[in-house]
Order: sequence, then C-alpha cells, then structure tokens
Amino acid sequence: MVDVGDKSVTQRLAVCEGYIAMQPATLAQVMAGNAKKGDVLGIARIAGIMASKKTADLIPLCHPLPLTHVEIQLIPQPELQRVYCQTSVKTNGQTGVEMEALTATQIALLTIYDMCKAMDRGMEIGGVRLLEKRGGKSGVWQLEQ
Repeated sequence: MVDVGDKSVTQRLAVCEGYIAMQPATLAQVMAGNAKKGDVLGIARIAGIMASKKTADLIPLCHPLPLTHVEIQLIPQPELQRVYCQTSVKTNGQTGVEMEALTATQIALLTIYDMCKAMDRGMEIGGVRLLEKRGGKSGVWQLEQ
C-alpha cells in the first residue's frame, strides 16, 4: 500500500456516475415496483452503500477508510431505456474516496442486473466514470464535458 501517513487529513469527496440499460418492459417493472425480487432501486441503493464500505476488502491495496457520507441516486430514464446512477462519497482522511464511489456505483448497477435478470438478460452496464473529486494536495478535479 502507498504510505499516506504524512498526508494532511482533509475532507475528501468523489462523485461517480454510470447506468444500466434495459428493455422498456423491464424498466416499467422496476419503476412500478413489480419485480419479483422486490424494490429493485431501494435494494440496489443499499447494496451500493454496503459495497462502498467494503472497498478495501475487494480491491487490493486500497486503504480502509471511515466514510462520513454515501449517497446513491438511482434515476429511471425511460426516454433512454435505462436507470442512471450517481454516487457521492465523503470522508475526512489522508487519501481519496474515488475507489469507494466507483465500487458503490458498480455494485448498485450489478444489483439491478441481478434483480432483473430473469426478465432481461441483455441489460448493459456502462458509462461508469469519475465526475469529480475534491480534497487533498491536488484539490478539485472535475471531468471536462
């Protein structure tokens, strides 16, 4: 692991996004709350939060971090036949939370896949990327769009 012992403790933030595309009928079931496995978006949100807290267990050489806030927004976008995910993770620490935000995003989207795969095996996860990071010596970084 990288030695972060000499770094200053600062407030850290990472914001990520991604989506899962699906058939219109599958999205309609998700939006109506009629999936056989239950509340797809609610369960996916909890799975993502749990995953953010387990990132150091999943990705070698990641530092275990005490997270101070995790927010996952799962927004159905019927016009694009997908569910959009935006995740924001915060901590006060010596290293950033980009990996925690990316992990949370991926696991939330994978949970949607798992809960809907009986209806639609052709779902596609994509567009997972870092949008913004704040804190530390490098300060603010934002994706140029």
